Order: sequence, then C-alpha cells, then structure tokens
Amino acid sequence: MAARRRLGRRFGWLWAAYAVSAYGSGVGFGAFPLIAVVVLHAGPAEVSLLSAVGPAVGALIALPLGPWVEYRRKRPVMIAMDLVRCAAMLSVPAAYALGRIGFAQLLVVSAVVAAAKITFNAAGGATLKAVVRPDDLLVAHARLESTTWSSTALGPPLGGAAVGLFGPVTTVLADALSHLLSALGITLMGGREERPRRTGRSRLRAGDLLDGWRHILSHPGLRALYANQVLVAGLIMSTEPLLAVLLLRDLGFPPWQYGLAFAAPCVGGLIGSRLAQRVVARYGRPRVLRVAGTLRAVWLIGLAFVPPGIAGLALVMALELAIIVNMSLYNPVVATYRLEHIPGERVARTLSAWSIGNGLSIALCTVLAGLLAGATGPRTALAVAGLLILATPLLLPRTAFAAPR
Repeated sequence: MAARRRLGRRFGWLWAAYAVSAYGSGVGFGAFPLIAVVVLHAGPAEVSLLSAVGPAVGALIALPLGPWVEYRRKRPVMIAMDLVRCAAMLSVPAAYALGRIGFAQLLVVSAVVAAAKITFNAAGGATLKAVVRPDDLLVAHARLESTTWSSTALGPPLGGAAVGLFGPVTTVLADALSHLLSALGITLMGGREERPRRTGRSRLRAGDLLDGWRHILSHPGLRALYANQVLVAGLIMSTEPLLAVLLLRDLGFPPWQYGLAFAAPCVGGLIGSRLAQRVVARYGRPRVLRVAGTLRAVWLIGLAFVPPGIAGLALVMALELAIIVNMSLYNPVVATYRLEHIPGERVARTLSAWSIGNGLSIALCTVLAGLLAGATGPRTALAVAGLLILATPLLLPRTAFAAPR
C-alpha cells in the first residue's frame, strides 16, 4: 500500500478548519426551514422563499467582495468571514430564547451566511494554492471532497437527533460554534503572508466586479466547465425540495427513511474522492472529466419514477449513490484544473465569480422547479429536470486540455 502523502502542517490546519466547519454545517443542514415550519408555522411558499432568496441575495452581496479580497491577506479574511457567520447564526438562538425570532431574521441571516461562505471559499482557494505544491493539489482537493461527503452523511442524522432532544435551534448553535473553531484553526496555521500589491489604479471600479467572469469566459477549458457546472448544480439542487414533497407527502415515507435515503448514499462520496488520484493517474484527467461528468448527469431522471415502499427507498438510494460517486470523482479534478489555470493574482475574484454563478443558478432553478411542481406535480418537475440535465455533458470539453498558463 502506498504511503499517505504528507502535505505539510499548514495544510493540516487548513484541512482541520474546513472539517470542523463542514461537520457543523452538516449538523445544521436544513435548520432554517425546520425553524420556519416548526417555530414560525411557515407554509410551503415561505419555505421555498427561504431556500432560494437567502442564498441568491447572499451571492449578490458577495459580488463586490471577490475583487476586494484579491488585494487583502487571505487568512485574516477567512477568519473574519468565520466570525461573521458565527455572530449571524448566534443571533437565531438568542432571538429564540427571547421570543423575538421572525421570518425576516432567518432571511437576513441566510443571506449574510451565504455571502460570507462565498468570500471565505474564495480566500480559501487562494490560500490552498499558496500552501500546497502544484503536483499535490489533486490530493488536497480529494481530501477536502471526502470531508464534505462524510460530513453530509453523518451531520444531518446527528442534527436530527439533537433537535429531537434539545430543541429546534440546537443545530444552529452547533453550526455557529463550528465556525468559531474554524477561525481558530486558520489562526494556528502560522507562517507569514504578504499583502498582495495592487498594480495600476488603486481604487476598485465597477468593471472589476466582472473580472472573474472575464477570465473564466476567455479561457476555453474554464468556460466549458463553468457552463456545465452552473447548469448541473442548479438542476440537481432544484430536485431536493421536489423529492422531499414526493417522498414525505405523496408516497408517505417516514422521516427516518427520508433521512436515510440522502445520508447513506454519501458513502459514495468517500469512495469517489479516495479513488480520484488513482483514476486520474490511470486514465488521464480529460477522460475522467468527460466520463464522470457524463455519468453524474444520467441518473437524475430516475427520481421521477420512484415507487412507494422499500423498493422506492432502494431506488432513491441507488440513484443518489451513482450520482454522488461520479460527483466526488469529478469535483476534485475540476477544482484542481481550475486553480492551475487561474493566475495567482486573480484566484479570489475568479473563485468568487464561480461560486456566485452557482448560487444564482441554484436559486433560479429551485424557484422554477417549485413553480412547475405546483402546477403539474413533483414527478413532472423531476422528469423535466432529469431530461434537461441529460444535455449538460455536451458542454464538457471534447479535446485535451491545454497546459496551465
């Protein structure tokens, strides 16, 4: 068995900070919709509004922050964004304890947290590129990807148990504290970080807000991958509320089966991310991107045909497992290619643009899918999403990728 690749102490602290934050978010997954339903007695329209509008507004708030982060030291920005998320989330259990919690507060906190997350990830990508050698980037991204999926598998069941034992705002408190621990991990990374120097004009201009997208669209490989990513992310994420309605309301699945249907397949994320380096070494990056990028898109349409009972539960788990295995193979390879092809002085604004596009696409697709489901039913909306995503592999690059600039 090959020795485990050592990526250094600074990456170790960065990974630890990412892990504690990811597990906190996993425990707090779905906390705001749950509070809206259980505490505020919100209806389906309000819950959909919370799921779509908060992240969309957060993406717009983050728009000017990408260029701003570019000319700041990245670790202080990451620490600040962790502290912002911690403070915003702590306001929810505080308001609940005082009997003052409201739907508007959940919307505001959701938007602030989304903007801070985008900004944190943009600064984090630049930090990762600085502390990891170029030939270790795929290994680093695979480890982060495995952490994402393990937290997604374990966090929601733990969060559900915590809510049942201690009340509806418990998981929000846990998520807030995880960002505090993440800030501590970033602080303990150590090492000196020089402040980037701005060349040319000294003030941020309106045109700078679009600079990340200009770089993506001017690069053939990034342009194709970006177009594919925003559509796939939007279509896949738009099916989550539809599937919740189908399984819980129409097919009468008990909540524990619904949670199992989403948590158990996340084991596939550990499998795919652990295999990413070996698969790329054997088959090459372009082939992995095309094959895994295609296979993650072909299974979604099967969710429109889920039957009731154990057979339906098994089908959902099998389809989700197939999607997640291929996603976890695909994501580290794309993330590595993306960092390789973004100049060091543009990393933050380009990653910010990428995340903003993803967030807006998810919000738009979720709203449209919800409207379609309201008019025709969740199965029809799931089928439409499944048919549309079948066209997304056509956007993947068809030729070998160029060497990094």
